[in-house]
Amino acid sequence: MKRQDTEPDRPAWAPPEVDITTPSIARVYDHWIGGTHHFAVDRQLADKVAAGNPGLPDTLRANRAFLRRAVRELSALGIRQFLDIGSGIPADGNVHDIALSAHPDSKVVYVDIDPVAVAHGRALLADEPRATVFQGDLYKSQEILEAEDTRGLIDFGRPVGLILAAVLHFVPDGDDPRALVGRYTERLVPGSALVISHAGAEEVPRAAPEAAEEYRGAVSRVIWRDNRELAALFEGFELMDPGVVRAPLWRPEPAETPDPGLAMLAGVALKPAG
Repeated sequence: MKRQDTEPDRPAWAPPEVDITTPSIARVYDHWIGGTHHFAVDRQLADKVAAGNPGLPDTLRANRAFLRRAVRELSALGIRQFLDIGSGIPADGNVHDIALSAHPDSKVVYVDIDPVAVAHGRALLADEPRATVFQGDLYKSQEILEAEDTRGLIDFGRPVGLILAAVLHFVPDGDDPRALVGRYTERLVPGSALVISHAGAEEVPRAAPEAAEEYRGAVSRVIWRDNRELAALFEGFELMDPGVVRAPLWRPEPAETPDPGLAMLAGVALKPAG
């Protein structure tokens, strides 16, 4: 990825150890979903990738809107703890904002493998004791579940909202995504929830080769799955209505005009008693 010749002014949310002259996929994503935590170099890469993949920004915005709706719904059901794995930069309007606005005693733990996202997140959450972020690998469930940051805020004896938004489509079939999810959900008590969004199988966007070349070092190959395959990842849980659908169609707000053509599937399920 191309580096800027000079460093832009460094805001307070960008800690000194983070390189802000080279594009970051976490900040590119933040730009696409309408965030404010990015720089010109990130926007340049975002525009280049989107030129070859025009539906991607809208799809990611629909994914974030789905996540907000899911957290609101689960907060209304009484869930006060959320573990968001693959969170990206926990900027404005993310899980902690939604959960805390619903119930001030909520707790949120963000986990991401990208050190840039984590560094920015720590700066953003420095004054928020009810939320934290740390670096972790989705594949290392024990490390995430037993981490000091997790244990400091999450009580696994009470219901937890486990969020796996736009992350499982980086897990190939050979790595058994169902078993991977199960290593997390087996720790959750009845009344807990599982939130998943995932690249849909019906529409496969293809980035322009030159953009894909720059993008390849930041993200893994996306595995496209259909409704049946995604529903299988909720094993042991009961899907809430309307089941697994395109993300914009999962309980849209009355003022929203959902685009059902966007290639992102989503679902939310509850762990039953017994």
